[in-house]
Amino acid sequence: MANTALGDMGRYLKEMLNLLEDGQRELAVELETGSLSRSSCPGPLQGDGQNVANICHLVQELMCEDTEDGDKQSHNRLQNVGQNGHMALLGHCLTAYLSMLNKDGFRKLTTRILSDTTLWLCRLFRYENSSAFFHEDDREGLVRVCRLVLHTLYEDYASEGYAAFSSAQPIIYQSTSSREGLGQHICNQLGLALSSLCTVPCNTVFGSQHQMDVALLEKLIKEDLDAGKLPLLLIANAGNSSVDRAYRLGRLKELCVKYSMWLHVEGVSLATLALDDMSSSVKRAVHCDSMTLTLGPWLGLPAVPAVTLYRHEDPALSLAAGLTASQPGEKLRPLALWLSLQLLGNEGIVQKIRHATDLSKQLMERLKTVPSIITSVENDVSSPEVLFRFSPETSSGAYNDLVEGCSTEDRDIMDTFNRWLGERLARLVPVGGVDVVELEDDGTCVRFNPLMTAAGLGTQASDVEVLVEKLLELVPVLSSTLRLRDEFRREVQRHSPFLSLMEDLAWPGLGALRYNPQWFADVLEDKQLQEVEKMNCELMKKLQEQETSILFSSGPEYGTARDRIFVGMVTEDLVNEDISHLVNTVAALGREIEENGKLFENMAEVVQRGILEAQLQLQKDSEKRILEEGVLRQLPVVSSVLNWFSPWEASVNGRTFNLTDGLLDSTEPTYSSKAQTSALHLPDTPTTLSSRLQGRKLFLHSEDAGTVTNPGRDSADTAADEAGVSSMPPAALNTNPFSPSSPGPPSVDADQRPESHAGPVVQQDDSLTSKEGRLDPTAR
Repeated sequence: MANTALGDMGRYLKEMLNLLEDGQRELAVELETGSLSRSSCPGPLQGDGQNVANICHLVQELMCEDTEDGDKQSHNRLQNVGQNGHMALLGHCLTAYLSMLNKDGFRKLTTRILSDTTLWLCRLFRYENSSAFFHEDDREGLVRVCRLVLHTLYEDYASEGYAAFSSAQPIIYQSTSSREGLGQHICNQLGLALSSLCTVPCNTVFGSQHQMDVALLEKLIKEDLDAGKLPLLLIANAGNSSVDRAYRLGRLKELCVKYSMWLHVEGVSLATLALDDMSSSVKRAVHCDSMTLTLGPWLGLPAVPAVTLYRHEDPALSLAAGLTASQPGEKLRPLALWLSLQLLGNEGIVQKIRHATDLSKQLMERLKTVPSIITSVENDVSSPEVLFRFSPETSSGAYNDLVEGCSTEDRDIMDTFNRWLGERLARLVPVGGVDVVELEDDGTCVRFNPLMTAAGLGTQASDVEVLVEKLLELVPVLSSTLRLRDEFRREVQRHSPFLSLMEDLAWPGLGALRYNPQWFADVLEDKQLQEVEKMNCELMKKLQEQETSILFSSGPEYGTARDRIFVGMVTEDLVNEDISHLVNTVAALGREIEENGKLFENMAEVVQRGILEAQLQLQKDSEKRILEEGVLRQLPVVSSVLNWFSPWEASVNGRTFNLTDGLLDSTEPTYSSKAQTSALHLPDTPTTLSSRLQGRKLFLHSEDAGTVTNPGRDSADTAADEAGVSSMPPAALNTNPFSPSSPGPPSVDADQRPESHAGPVVQQDDSLTSKEGRLDPTAR
């Protein structure tokens, strides 16, 4: 029965993984084609439930990262889950299944799993006669060990708690190169004051700058003892997450024995304890009191716990410190690791660690041939971690002397360039697993740590060669950009005050500049600042349209400045004259944008002034005409009778506005010339629908013919409009436009204006509405 259940569980897990992997490939295709659409808002729980495929698809969608910038390559990818990873995942499934066993069966099973795993790890890493504590958080083992030491040195700690420290305050020692926030985490978990944490500087005069200063440590211990404090524990690193340097563990162990302190060691170099050719500095780690191993990243096992091996003779204190599991879930925690270790075997584990160290050695040897690249661990060829950085015109020499000889501004620029280098390499060679680290003394460095990444990413020797090839391509770009930065600064300053150099040491490129209009001042209002930002944004778009390999950007993704243009990296074929041409182009385009803006502003102002003047003149003409017509012609019924017996020929002429001269003129010459030239060539009125449709639309719209036409008018009116005159009798052309029975004035085609005008004109007619760009004289 159990075999059937376990077999079903394994098949079910395999089906789930296949569904997730298939869904990942489908989502990758959807991201490439841009057809992925979903909502991240939570929805109600389905009443009838969903099948497994739909649930897996939902999980896959949630794993896909939704980016605002539309980057299709930024979606999350599962690491390569091989056979070893499947076994670890099966262990997590078995944990829930085995928790339903009866107490006796569960106790026997968990005791066997814990004993086997502890024995295998102690022999594999040469740490005999020790106990093991399995934990999810890699810092939790150190916290429990500190609690064990407190119970050992303070007999009343279990009953009195923090009051037991009144006799002597406990002190925990760590170095400045330890993991960030590690000491604060320990103090918070144990309820200790931050004054119980002592940070020991690293060597600054001799030796490695990443190793703890042992002489200073002993001096600090003596001072604490004289002050009535109690040295409790020393945290040593055998290659931590920031920099790989194994301490002088032999000397540190002697100090701990001398002053009755507990020595705890952690770091990636502890993985090399499984190798026969380990370094002498790491070999001494087997004499420490406890160590923490992170087997998941080292072996490529997903979600397996970290292990803290420790030596202590009192099991009661271990139970009080929480180093002995008591809950069913805690007792089954090593199950996934137990299954994975059996699948790998001793040789498989050693082979994975050996492969990672070989990759580090390969990269170290190849970096020696790359110009302008220096490493911070050149003398330690056995290190499983490689740290390197770009430094101009430096292929060998003292690394520390180079760093100390740089000014603060130069160091910031170099940190920015190295950060760009690391991010670029990680994007170009994702399987390489490189990342960027910030070191207190070295600054920004690129880290290659295959012990933590190679097993999960599947890094091979060929990937290291590709990484070096990409590095050889990027180093000339960095060198050329760094060489031309000063020339760029000089050229921008030469165009002052139209161009301003904007200092931004966090931008990897030539630099940043801003175009300043002529009215620019040191203090601007909000509206003026918006105009400057708008002008520079338009300038950046113009520059991006140029055919050049230089990248123009609005700055970092999370930057707040939008009034400047950032110039990116340049290739090695550029010279100083190219930079001068680049800056001249920026200045010329900026002036062109500013002049075009002034032209549009002036044009709008002139047109607006002309329209207002035309309205005023039309209003005066309308008032004058009303006085001439008399009061009777303003009455609706009386005006019709009077106009029938005695037509009134007075009319208000429109106005034309010449954009070139800026002058207003009457439209009377225009109408007169059109009437005289068009009356000689009146076309025959079509009488049939077929002749009306030959080569012509049935109705002409204003956007097609440039005139306002009435669909209700007959064909004669339409033909006459096309000829430029009205089909009505000449006597009715100047009838009262205010009369309901009066026909409208003639329509004027914009394409048939006389050629006597010196430039483009804007006509305003008394009978055309503002919809067609002209004014109605009835508007008061």
